Amino acid sequence: MPVNYSRRLTGRVRTAQANRHLGVALAFVAGAINAGGFLAIHQYTSHMTGVVSSMADNVAMGTFSACLTGIAALSAFVTGAASSALLVNFSRQRGLHSEFALPLLFEAMLLLCFGLVAPRVPFEAGWSVALTAMLLSFIMGLQNAVITKLSNAEIRTTHVTGIVTDIGIELGKLAYRNAPDLPAPQRVVANRPRLKILSLLLLFFFMGGVAGALGFHHVGYVATVPLALVLVALVSAPVLDDMRVLARRAR
Repeated sequence: MPVNYSRRLTGRVRTAQANRHLGVALAFVAGAINAGGFLAIHQYTSHMTGVVSSMADNVAMGTFSACLTGIAALSAFVTGAASSALLVNFSRQRGLHSEFALPLLFEAMLLLCFGLVAPRVPFEAGWSVALTAMLLSFIMGLQNAVITKLSNAEIRTTHVTGIVTDIGIELGKLAYRNAPDLPAPQRVVANRPRLKILSLLLLFFFMGGVAGALGFHHVGYVATVPLALVLVALVSAPVLDDMRVLARRAR
């Protein structure tokens, strides 16, 4: 990946175009992790709506032990989001170039460790499934928080309910027929650029899901290693910029 493109994509100086490009790339990664994680432990790890609903069902049915798994996944997702905020704010106060790159680098390291260590873990044991669910939920919370912060909550990448809802809203505006004599300020007009990026986020999440499912089916947990390498490539320039600054200060 060209260094300047990496710097624009994950550096501290943000543009709307960089946010869109990064959002699409992270949607692919999230789709792959979500689909691969489901094949690994039969549980989606970014769908907190489903997790909370499942917890409510388990409480109503009196299966409190099953509810604990949902609590663990939900807590891990929240902790991941909080960790992302801590890293971003820590970097921001110190003027680091890797303000938004550090959480993604952390995500890459976790994915790399998961891909290399998970094949050696006995997944017949219940504790290993619970830990995997927590790890993947933590990663999803981490990623969703960083793209939310850098885009001012305009882009989300780890779940598509809001994306599909917004696509429906824009399509409704697109289909609406205004009266010919209606003043411009009162006319209903679809935001076509927003509709385009929402559609791309949905498409790349789906493509990532297909890639993640195929990768896990054919090579197992090692399928997360290429995703980790993609993230490392995305954040390489800002991280290297900070390393150069630190090296100069040390000298």
